[in-house]
Amino acid sequence: MEERIKLQNKTIFVTGAVGFIGSNLVLELLRTQSPVLVVGIDNMNDYYDVSIKEWRLAEIEKELANHPDSSWTFVKGSIADKGLINKIFEEYKPDIVVNLAAQAGVRYSITNPDAYIEANLVGFYNILEACRHSNDNDVKGVEHLVYASSSSVYGSNKKVPYSTDDKVDNPVSLYAATKKSNELMAHAYSKLYNIPSTGLRFFTVYGPAGRPDMAYFGFTNKLLKGETIQIFNYGNCKRDFTYVYDIVEGVKCVMQAPPEKKNGEDGLPIPPYKVYNIGNNQPENLLDFVTILQEELIRAKVLPEDYDFESHKELVPMQPGDVPVTYADTTPLERDFGFKPSTSLRDGLRRFAEWYKEFYQV
Repeated sequence: MEERIKLQNKTIFVTGAVGFIGSNLVLELLRTQSPVLVVGIDNMNDYYDVSIKEWRLAEIEKELANHPDSSWTFVKGSIADKGLINKIFEEYKPDIVVNLAAQAGVRYSITNPDAYIEANLVGFYNILEACRHSNDNDVKGVEHLVYASSSSVYGSNKKVPYSTDDKVDNPVSLYAATKKSNELMAHAYSKLYNIPSTGLRFFTVYGPAGRPDMAYFGFTNKLLKGETIQIFNYGNCKRDFTYVYDIVEGVKCVMQAPPEKKNGEDGLPIPPYKVYNIGNNQPENLLDFVTILQEELIRAKVLPEDYDFESHKELVPMQPGDVPVTYADTTPLERDFGFKPSTSLRDGLRRFAEWYKEFYQV
């Protein structure tokens, strides 16, 4: 097992800091690792409703008030802005970098590919370069780079559960191709410059204040308006739904354990590089998911008790770029960190429904 590093008193740079996972990670660091210095960057783009991002930012400010010995600095900007990234590294000298900034979404990558190249390739390259140069002149630079990959790298992989040992050379979307590229770029930088890096392949993340482009959120919006929801592949989809707090707990464990720097038999560094799946290891049928969601929306009084779901459901064929099953083999994460998600689908969707009611004042 890699040697653990303590997060207290460290400077942690989180990109995509008011994103769904990023904001929850910042909250968790403030709650459990104080005193800690967190620097966040986010471009606050309008890919989805910016008011949700503003709500998350306000939650961070509220949490900070409880931890006067910690600090939080927010920079509004893009990781594709090389000058800005270099300036942040020079000024704050981060010990740990968690790169969660990315243009997300499989379907949007078909209509707006430029955004993916800019954020996911150019932006990630800027982060890698900054990590590399943080060690210049024998200065102790970045101790660990943790970055978001995605379950979409598995493409139309037929073998389930998906294992990080599987070959992932057949992406079915540009989004997936950019995430696979991140893993390859990180490997090259780990090998060339001995930068400890860990990639995390996230599986369908859900929870309160999530992304409105995710199915459960979109379904809720549509049902509330009395519109029909489309369930792809005639409901024969399985997803490894993972509750956001479980994901964050996993990220926090990984941050503390950079892959070990060591030399091979040739005397040259073995890349301090790891990739893990981070998912629930329990794929749920999409129809079951929708059933639990509707029950919880009624319970939270987002929808009336006599809501007629059957008339608002339409079973339709598969969409391009989508896959029928996502299912994570999380054995390595469990083995190395003793980490296993613990939130049931019902509990997670209940918290989402309660948040939704409060946020939209339904």
